[in-house]
Amino acid sequence: MSAVAGRCALVVNPTAGRGRAGRLVPTVSAALREALPGTELTIVESRDVEHAESACRQAVADAATVLVMGGDGMAHLGVNACAGTGVPLGVLPAGTGNDLCRGLGLPLQIRDAVKALARGLTHSVDLAHVTKPDGAERWVGCVVSSGFDSRVALRTAAMTVSIGPLAYAWSALAELRTFSPLAYRLTIDGERRGLPAMAVFVANAEFFGGGMRAGPGASVTDGLLDLTVIHPVSRAVLLRLLPSLYSGRFVRHPAVEQLRAREVIVDGDGLIGSGDGELLGDVPLTVRTVPNALTVLG
Repeated sequence: MSAVAGRCALVVNPTAGRGRAGRLVPTVSAALREALPGTELTIVESRDVEHAESACRQAVADAATVLVMGGDGMAHLGVNACAGTGVPLGVLPAGTGNDLCRGLGLPLQIRDAVKALARGLTHSVDLAHVTKPDGAERWVGCVVSSGFDSRVALRTAAMTVSIGPLAYAWSALAELRTFSPLAYRLTIDGERRGLPAMAVFVANAEFFGGGMRAGPGASVTDGLLDLTVIHPVSRAVLLRLLPSLYSGRFVRHPAVEQLRAREVIVDGDGLIGSGDGELLGDVPLTVRTVPNALTVLG
């Protein structure tokens, strides 16, 4: 019998993957009930982000195990509901990016995810804990970003027509036409640095933006954040660097600096932060690593 026993809640974003998640609910629920005999499975299809967040938190209160199905936005809500509680989180990837699954080494196909859940194995991973200027807190599984990439994320979120995985690339090209370096004020493990930069990534796990590698080689079990700074370059150079974000080879460029830290405060002029692709808002953002903050199934 699987270690996933007792009450289990599955929270679904039915619109993820252009509606793919919603269409898969009957098939996935049947597969889970077969793979997890003796488990009382409750399924909630969310109406909107607020409902999904509330459903995840209620699931943590009511169930021994929480599963989420959708894209990275849904996974982000699951992380924030389960972080620090000891309640295991399982992720059924049904979005276009699935960066959290990539970063945590979880299956990228739903059928493989169901098999992994049936095995019932758990492991603990680190998370990035973010404190915003108003004192509000957020957990981030992959990357806290700012600068060029956050501007791109905002532009992508504002798109009225879905073009799937190409959305980030299209937005990046559009943003590039007017972008110039931003003034950062960073505090890295207590050491202050002021510098201009195109972007600063603070990575718990390495992936963002649908498979881009913000912190190549970042580990979710080393108790450290991987900090990547892209120092000022021309727009032409930044355009050439963008494709190599997918392979991680961009870090070989002399304008790219990599550091590791336990806490990074990101501040500066005209900056907007995002975490796991979700808007965090104004700076300063205090990002610190919290070892073993999340229990993951799979």
